[in-house]
Amino acid sequence: MNKEIKKRNIVFLGTSLPRECGLATFSQDMLDEIQKISDFNPPHIMAVNNDKTYEYGSQVMGQINQFERADYLKAANELNQSNTDVLVIQHEFGIYGGESGEYVVELAEHLTIPFIIIFHTVLSEPSDKQRQIMKKLADMSYKVVTMVQNKVQDLIEVYDIAADKIEMYHHGVPFVDTGSRTELKERYGYSDRQVLSTFGFLSPGKGIEYAIQAMSGVVKTHPEALYIIWGKTHPVVKQQVGEVYRQKLTDLVTELGLENNVAFVDRLLTQEEVVQSLVMSDIYLTPYLGKDQAVSGTLAYGIGYGRVIISTPYRYAIEMLADGRGMLAEFNDSASLETHMLNILDHPELKTEMENKTLALGQTMMWSEVVKSYAKLFREVMSSSYGLKGSAV
Repeated sequence: MNKEIKKRNIVFLGTSLPRECGLATFSQDMLDEIQKISDFNPPHIMAVNNDKTYEYGSQVMGQINQFERADYLKAANELNQSNTDVLVIQHEFGIYGGESGEYVVELAEHLTIPFIIIFHTVLSEPSDKQRQIMKKLADMSYKVVTMVQNKVQDLIEVYDIAADKIEMYHHGVPFVDTGSRTELKERYGYSDRQVLSTFGFLSPGKGIEYAIQAMSGVVKTHPEALYIIWGKTHPVVKQQVGEVYRQKLTDLVTELGLENNVAFVDRLLTQEEVVQSLVMSDIYLTPYLGKDQAVSGTLAYGIGYGRVIISTPYRYAIEMLADGRGMLAEFNDSASLETHMLNILDHPELKTEMENKTLALGQTMMWSEVVKSYAKLFREVMSSSYGLKGSAV
């Protein structure tokens, strides 16, 4: 008689939907894929809240008030006493309390169950406190994960993390069955347009103003070009300064007379809408201003769906758009963006070539593929001496 296989229990620590946060979306996408694997139970989340309350679903097993130090110890005890086999700590500066988010270290120190860390941000020049926090977390963890190869060296050299502790897995991209570019353009009323797009939360670091300025030159030879900016203002930015940045952008559109060539969709998109916005795009833009950005979920999505991408040369873009998968414009430079936009619009054969190259990488980045690496790591943790010593009873 076959012995029944004990299913594994995985819990994530971090933000959770419906909180509007890229990290929460990342976690949800991974959870959705893990529960499709036969030897795992549906995963859960220990959700970190800011100063708001959220109507969570059944996948949230507990909550931490970001600013309440006592909540972290309470959560550690709850995790230790649960049937959790492996904890996945999603690390991002700004979501945990204390100086540089140090409260999460106290939680980790009290864990008796094994855990891994996913570093969503790896700063090249961290403060002493930031470096200390990431080093401590790494030392206590079974493994740390980064989503870009060029950050592995930073983890080793800047943070003094042992090379054999580091894994690199791509940022996952969800699969959405959708229509073709032609079908979607027809559905949205853009059949006669060349569509350029950007999606995600709006904030000043996105550099959208330079793409809008570039459009003023593009439309002289391509009046059919339409730049669609999909997404609402980042909730933290909106809370702090309101819609100042969006108003700046809309004023710029009016000033340049681009009302027929730049459009804003001011709301949070569903996952299906995000993918549709990409699939119908002829060019996807990430003109971001921060050169050290280690990972961009929006760029990952663009690659996953094989779009031609024009970006500024931040760290993630340099790596992901190598080998002819995209074009890199200069930072803070609308003329540079314009040159690349026109190059693609003027040469459809170049667009096709670049889309094929990008899609080849993108197919390896779908969550259905990426989750296999995480599942293998979770099994490894549990079967190791680390996992056996740390497993909850």
